[in-house]
Amino acid sequence: MPAIPLSYTDIAADIAARIKAGEYEPGAKLPSYSQLADLYSVSFSTAARAVALLRDRGVVVGAPGRGVFVREADREPES
Repeated sequence: MPAIPLSYTDIAADIAARIKAGEYEPGAKLPSYSQLADLYSVSFSTAARAVALLRDRGVVVGAPGRGVFVREADREPES
């Protein structure tokens, strides 16, 4: 019996955990939607929804034509 595919929320949680663990550092480019779809064995749209969820949560930022990047940590205000 084939494994149940991951949901987009599961994928978003896994990517967030990888970011927290340092696998993807601040400013690092995430794999493309197609690469994520292959990595998690899901459709392109499921991978895109996972990244959109991370974008909505402020974990990653999109740069049109360049890709999706891990959000840089906010800097401390200078005194």
